[in-house]
Amino acid sequence: MDNMLIKGGSVVDGTGAPAFKSDVRVKDGKIAEIGQNLQAASGERVMDAAGCIVSPGFIESHTHFDATMWWAPDMDPLPGYGVTTSVMGNCGFSAAPLSPDPKVREAVQNEVIGIFSFFEDIPAQPFKERLPWDWNTWSEYKTSMQTHVKTATNTAAFVGHIPLRLAVLGLDAWTRAATPDELKQICALLDDALAAGAMGLSTNCLDHDGSGRPVPTFAADDAEWQALFDVLEKYPAAQFQVSLDIFIHQTAADWIEKLATLIGDRKIRVQWAGGIPTLQFQQPILARLEDLKKRYEKEGKDFWTGYAHIPVTSSINVQHSLMFAQSDEFVWHEVVEAKTQEAKLKILKDPEWRARARDSWDHKAHPWSPFGGQRMILLDSENGVGPVNLTVPELAKQTGKHGSDALADWLIANGLFSTIHMMPFEMMDSVVEDLLNDPMTVGNISDAPAHGQMLCGGGENMLLFSTWVKDKKRISVEQAIHVQTGKLANHFNFHDRGELKVGKRADIVVFNLEEIERREMKKVYDVPDGSDGFIWRWTRDAAPVRFTIVNGEVTFENGVFTGALPGQIIGPKFALA
Repeated sequence: MDNMLIKGGSVVDGTGAPAFKSDVRVKDGKIAEIGQNLQAASGERVMDAAGCIVSPGFIESHTHFDATMWWAPDMDPLPGYGVTTSVMGNCGFSAAPLSPDPKVREAVQNEVIGIFSFFEDIPAQPFKERLPWDWNTWSEYKTSMQTHVKTATNTAAFVGHIPLRLAVLGLDAWTRAATPDELKQICALLDDALAAGAMGLSTNCLDHDGSGRPVPTFAADDAEWQALFDVLEKYPAAQFQVSLDIFIHQTAADWIEKLATLIGDRKIRVQWAGGIPTLQFQQPILARLEDLKKRYEKEGKDFWTGYAHIPVTSSINVQHSLMFAQSDEFVWHEVVEAKTQEAKLKILKDPEWRARARDSWDHKAHPWSPFGGQRMILLDSENGVGPVNLTVPELAKQTGKHGSDALADWLIANGLFSTIHMMPFEMMDSVVEDLLNDPMTVGNISDAPAHGQMLCGGGENMLLFSTWVKDKKRISVEQAIHVQTGKLANHFNFHDRGELKVGKRADIVVFNLEEIERREMKKVYDVPDGSDGFIWRWTRDAAPVRFTIVNGEVTFENGVFTGALPGQIIGPKFALA
């Protein structure tokens, strides 16, 4: 830790209050003093913040670093974007608990890896090689993280409902409800996690696998949900996070109504991620969900709506992508599942497959998807053969072929590592603005570093400044900072950080508003492939901020990551009810 004096900046304290000119003194990892014209003490480092904003460090509210941090502890690109805390274990996915039964443990572990690998587009091999898997319970997982992993940001984690079910039911978790005895075991594992400092329970009422099979949480019956809620209520600072479907089958309203009924009068904080749709094509389901939100507010429920301030964008490839299956485009997903490049090429050239692909493209893929809508696709060649920078309908018209055939031929000519870029969906700006200003919402959702070959995620927080503050002028800079600092710290019960106040942890970012922006995605080859080599992922160059400070230690300065790994495992302060 450095003792430091940040001089001459404009302090935005994270509460939403107006900026004010002040200096900030940091001592022993905490904010020691805030005031004008402070004088440097002996041995204290002076940091020039003239022309800059000094704010709390940014909190990434929804990430999937659970495994990635074991081989990428720099949490790239987060330090260059002012991020000091990353919340993971979302969507019902976590690396713990595991089954202690040696007869099923390996199968359960492989299932946990496979779920992460498919749904979050994270390669399976480094899971197997870089994680020690020396835990059964979530508390043992936390101990393993504290022993083996040092990170550039603080981390906080939910325990996932999916591994809770897998740890007790084994592979039966996909297909059936828990017995009373199994339910007691599931609840004991949840209790262990919450007592050890897990953020709460995350679950998934959204995802289906590559064959259309719902994830194991769909098999939970009402008795299981209510038993889990009984455990959660014992820990007032914990919360229940549920990922809902406003995209694929648009079942969000049905699920949140069911879960709200099962929660009943229990005092539980709920984060319903994907609660309010923000994209134009989702407008038909907006009114019902907004009505539910108003009802829960009127009833005094502690329900917080999770949302993203950016439209969904991604890059798709036929090496490893869930986008085909999640669009119900299972015929094209056969290409992704083929194990070798030769097998993929054989499928793409097969006349029988092409006939099925055309039919699926026209009649089975979701109309909002890049396949059903077609207009959503742009092309980026691996080998430069081209053509590039046009949509698939334009390519189809140019070649006189069906869109599916045109794309298949284009991939054959341009290489199977070529990427297909989705154009951004049009957003309902007024809805997003309302959510940004709503006191009961969870913003700054990015999915970093999930979907490594689909999107980056890290760095999306800069769009709050470049798009919503500077371009659209829909919110103030103070509100943009509040959305990703004090507001989130309050929601997650991080009472020792998130605001610039004397006595709080020195998680701080210093940046010039005119210098920062979200940089374009770029490929880097640094993900272990299990064969002493590396495969690629998307990342971004730094925003850049001037300084990122985590627990009083500088992690980003002079445009580069400093190499410091001062992150701590943090969580809400629990008290049993």
